[in-house]
Amino acid sequence: MDSALPDRSRAGWWAALLGALATVALFLYAFVGTLVVGLFVYYAVRPLHDAIHRRLGLSSSGVEAALTMLAVVLPALAVVVYTGVVAFREFAAVAGGDAVSVLLSMLGAEPSSLLTAVRRPIRFLSRLEDPQRFGERLAAALSTVATAGNAALHLSLSLTFAFFLLRDGDRLDRWFRDRVADGDSGLWELLAGVDADLERVYFGNVATVVLVGVAAVCVYNGYNAVAPAAVRLPAPTLLALLTGLATFVPLVVGKLVYVPATGYLLGEAVRTDAAVAYPVTFLALSFVLLDVLPQAVLRPYLSSGSLHTGLVLFAYVLGAALFGWYGLFLGPLLAVLVVRVSTHSLPGLLTDGPLRAGDADGAADADDSGDAEGNADAEGNADAAGDANDSEQD
Repeated sequence: MDSALPDRSRAGWWAALLGALATVALFLYAFVGTLVVGLFVYYAVRPLHDAIHRRLGLSSSGVEAALTMLAVVLPALAVVVYTGVVAFREFAAVAGGDAVSVLLSMLGAEPSSLLTAVRRPIRFLSRLEDPQRFGERLAAALSTVATAGNAALHLSLSLTFAFFLLRDGDRLDRWFRDRVADGDSGLWELLAGVDADLERVYFGNVATVVLVGVAAVCVYNGYNAVAPAAVRLPAPTLLALLTGLATFVPLVVGKLVYVPATGYLLGEAVRTDAAVAYPVTFLALSFVLLDVLPQAVLRPYLSSGSLHTGLVLFAYVLGAALFGWYGLFLGPLLAVLVVRVSTHSLPGLLTDGPLRAGDADGAADADDSGDAEGNADAEGNADAAGDANDSEQD
């Protein structure tokens, strides 16, 4: 009877553990996009964090993590603000007047009534020509703002998750090796390989985006410097930044930007009787420098690592097609897990051998290190004995 009590207690603890794991799985499923983006940001900026740590050597890991996130977030925020300013300016130019007045007209209000709307909102609403139409458009605008706010919230959570991973990654590493699996276990080898591959894939892709963006800035602004005014690109720097962002998706790359831009330039060339050679040259340079070279040379060198280049490409594209927007980040993660688990366990399962590569090598290394330590200890003891004899003789 007494022997059954520990088993019942153990079963209760297993039930509690499974309940906790089910709760965690529920949260992971509900916020999978947010967490995957956070993991992507963490692996993408971790080399920068390591460089800051080597350079500054601060005692506080939180300060180093904060500096890393600021070094990434501030330039990204500057790009977003620049994009918004340019888009607002172009919108005002196309609308042919004040952009605020045009926005009010789209909502069904008179542009001249803006001051009235601020001072006396009830009077402003009573003077609308079609209040129902104004309400519908205002509701649509508020829905858009709410969607943007929700996206900003999830992005903030992703960045916060990445920050804590940067700050507490070493602590989590030590806890896992002390409590779950030590550094010589097969599970630790598997997770270390996944960790290294994810850093290579994610950081390599971000580095590709940055380099292509810089190259696009040079190509687009260089084209505008030599092209006639009739066939110049509008906002070339903004288009270059968008080209770099489009390069994040393999196979698609900058086609989303430079192909429509070429169509615009060809239309302007036909309309103004300008030389068609300039848009054609722009298309050829963009295709070679911003499409072929990044996909054929730059991305495989920076991003693939031990993974096949084609596998990484399909992981990005098919992941986004299967899971949606966050599949762009989840696809490579799943690909790395599948490859690592397969190479880690499949040879041993097929041959009834060890379930992790390098067992024999690891054992040999351990024996060698043990022998080396034994020899070193013996030499140290002999030296110590010799020193003791010398001191006694003295």
